Amino acid sequence: MADSRDPSQFQAVDLSSAAGIDSGVACGPEFPADRMLSAGSSAATGAGGGSDSQAGGQSLAEKDAEGPVPASPSVTDYKLRKFFVLRPGTFDQALTDIKTQISQKDDGALKSTWLLTEIDHWNNEKERIVLICEKSLLICKYDFMVLTYQYCRRVPLNFIDRIYYGEFTFPEHSISRRDGKGVRLQWDKLREASFISRWNPWSDEIPYTTFAEHPAIAANERFTSLCKLESFKAELALAVQRAYQMEPVPGRANGALVLDYPIPIDSYVGVVSLISNQNKLGYSLARGSVGF
Repeated sequence: MADSRDPSQFQAVDLSSAAGIDSGVACGPEFPADRMLSAGSSAATGAGGGSDSQAGGQSLAEKDAEGPVPASPSVTDYKLRKFFVLRPGTFDQALTDIKTQISQKDDGALKSTWLLTEIDHWNNEKERIVLICEKSLLICKYDFMVLTYQYCRRVPLNFIDRIYYGEFTFPEHSISRRDGKGVRLQWDKLREASFISRWNPWSDEIPYTTFAEHPAIAANERFTSLCKLESFKAELALAVQRAYQMEPVPGRANGALVLDYPIPIDSYVGVVSLISNQNKLGYSLARGSVGF
């Protein structure tokens, strides 16, 4: 049955204050007087049970101290949340879309998948999904923002001559720098990149490519394994050796040379790559909202 009492009859009562009870504040129908403690009984309780309440307060404090305290997100956590690849289900959807591009005739069976950063000859970073198959290496560009496959670059494994692993080096006066190690694959030792190709930032005639670890390597255990550069190098060297055994190429050695050697980046000025890499323009990244 609906309550027919006039809402204007209700009055607010501060039950947490004993002063409000002493001052004789009128009790509305919601709070009958017989259910309220008198000021005398409250004082008696406070005098007689002070030590108990204090002990109870200490036990609650100790209980709270023993309970798990959730860690506050670090600056690194906030930065990683901006990468679209880390959103639940995004990387799995990307793999589903990219696997449709694998050709059993040209590529063979899929062996492993990796999330890496490709470094071009101008030191620009580009987010890539890399697939190691039986016969080829697929370097795939995927838009994680709109979940769209864009293209794959196919490199036959039995054409890879050398695999370098080492620190990055730059010309002396270049302002574009990077720390850490990289992996470089070179697949045509008989052909050097031309002068025009080296100075063209969009050239696809460079006979090598370079990889570094993706920033998402620190996100969780799964992405740590997907982005681990040294593991990628070991897996790739093994796949190249098997590909040479399956389909040897006349005039080539029976495998690639795996060398620990510094990786030179011929970025002599580096203004473009400095701006691009600092703003992570090569990644699918949340860059904030724009309002009007």
